Amino acid sequence: MSELAGVEVGTELPPITVTLTRASLVRYAGASGDFNPIHYSDHFARALGLETCIAHGMLTMGTALRVVTDWCGDPARVLSYGVRFAKPVPVPDDAEGASVTFAGRVTKVSDAVATVTIDALCGEEKVLAAATAEVALA
Repeated sequence: MSELAGVEVGTELPPITVTLTRASLVRYAGASGDFNPIHYSDHFARALGLETCIAHGMLTMGTALRVVTDWCGDPARVLSYGVRFAKPVPVPDDAEGASVTFAGRVTKVSDAVATVTIDALCGEEKVLAAATAEVALA
């Protein structure tokens, strides 16, 4: 019997907090091939009206899903995943970087599938407007 079999609406997933630094952005750029200067050049970011460089959206999206995969124990249980971004994650050029906290909760259970809504906060700012994953419970 699956350890997720008793999951109910309202179940809170353990949150995770991740620190993104400029080094994180460089590593992600190398892995993804996304070398858009908005992710490494303050000069370029400011020219576009931003205060500083921003994290790759797909880095934020992928990291958010860790809340779900850490909870369910097997990434293959994730049946679908979708995100709408609210704000970019600014990543200052300092040792502290940007701290982003991801949390999830089960918002629906139907036919052995749980829908999990994920929240992401950078400071007090919500960076994901809508993030949901469907997870196989059996």
